[in-house]
Amino acid sequence: MSRRCAPALLALLAITSVHAAEPRARDLGIPFEGTPGTLNAITDVAGVTVGQVTLIEDLADGHKVRTGVTAILPRGKASLDTPVFGGWFALNGNGEMTGTAWIDESGQVEGPVMLTNTHSVGVVRDAVIAERVKAGGADASGYWWSLPIVAETWDGHLNDINGFHVKPEHVAQALRDARDGPVAEGNVGGGTGMICHEFKCGIGTASRRINSDGHDYTVGVLVQANYGVRDPLRIAGVPVGQFLRDDRVYTDAAITGDTGSIVIVVATDAPLLPHQLKRIAKRAGMGLARMGSYAGNGSGDLFLAFSTANAPAQDSGALHHAQFLGNDNVDGLFEATVQATEEAIVNAMVAARDMRGEGGRYANAIPHAPLVKLLKRYGRYQAPK
Repeated sequence: MSRRCAPALLALLAITSVHAAEPRARDLGIPFEGTPGTLNAITDVAGVTVGQVTLIEDLADGHKVRTGVTAILPRGKASLDTPVFGGWFALNGNGEMTGTAWIDESGQVEGPVMLTNTHSVGVVRDAVIAERVKAGGADASGYWWSLPIVAETWDGHLNDINGFHVKPEHVAQALRDARDGPVAEGNVGGGTGMICHEFKCGIGTASRRINSDGHDYTVGVLVQANYGVRDPLRIAGVPVGQFLRDDRVYTDAAITGDTGSIVIVVATDAPLLPHQLKRIAKRAGMGLARMGSYAGNGSGDLFLAFSTANAPAQDSGALHHAQFLGNDNVDGLFEATVQATEEAIVNAMVAARDMRGEGGRYANAIPHAPLVKLLKRYGRYQAPK
C-alpha cells in the first residue's frame, strides 16, 4: 500500500515564523538572568529571519509523519548574496552539520542555516542548492557552487523517519516564508517530532541585550532540542527531573544514559571575527549544562554562531576592512549566550504539546502546574510581569 494517503486523510500543517499561541517560560514564572530583547527571540538581531514548515500527517497505511524543516537566514533574503562571519563547535559529535569544513576554512557562513531530522539532511541540502541556483542562475555572473549548512536531530521515536517525508518544496517554502518578528516554538518546523529530557520538546528561542563599552548589542539563540534523560533535568536550578517522574519515554525503556541531540544557533550584531564566534559557539554548551545535560556519548551537540556585523567586509575586492571587539570586551556576549541558550531550551519545552506518533509511541509535554509548584517550593517562582 502506498504511504501517501488520500487528500481527505491528510493532516498537513505549514507553519511559518508567526507567533505561537503557546505560553513561554516566563509566563509560568520561571526566572532567568539578563535582559531579553523585545521579542525574546533570535529575530531580535536585526536582519535575521526564520521560516518553518511543520509536517504532521496520519497516513492511510498507519505510519505517522511528525517532522519538518526550519530555516534561519542570517541576513534575510540578502543571505543568498552576502555571507556573515561565523564559527561552529561540536561539544559531542554524534550528529551532523554539513558545511562546517568551509566554515573552519573561510570563517564565513554562506546562505541559510537549515534544521531538520537526521534522515532528511541530504534532501534539504540539495534543495537549498536548487533554490540558490533558481535565485542566482548558474552562469558567469551567478551561482556556481554551494556548501549549505544543514544540521539535524533524530525524531524517529515519533516520526516515520525512514519515510523521507521532507521534500524539496518544503525547503523552498521555509526559505520563501522566512520572516522577522515572533518565532513559533515547540512542535514546529524541524523540532516537530523532537524530545528533550523525555518531555516533548522542539524549537525554542530567546535573546539578550548587553552593553559593552557604551555600545548596545543583541545576542539571539534558536535551538532544536532533542537531548537528555529525565533524572538530571534542572530548570532555574530546581531539580525538576527528580520529581516529575511520569512518562519517561526512554528511561522506562531501560535507556539510562544521556541520549539524543541538540542544535544551537547563536546570532549577534556585535562585530566579531570568526575565531571569536567559535568562542561564542562554545559558550552555548554552558547554557545546555545549566539544564542538566552532560553531553553523553550518544548525543550530538552541535553549535553555530554568526555575526551580522561587517557586511561591507564581505564585498568583492582585494582589500577588506572589518571591525571587531577586543577580547577583553566579549565577556558580556559569553554570558548572554549562556543565558539565552538556557531560556531557549526551556521555551521549547514549555511551548511543546503532547504528541502521539509512529508505532503508537508518545512524548508528553512537561506539565505546567506541577512545574510551577516546584518553582514555588524551591523559592524560584517569579510572578510574570
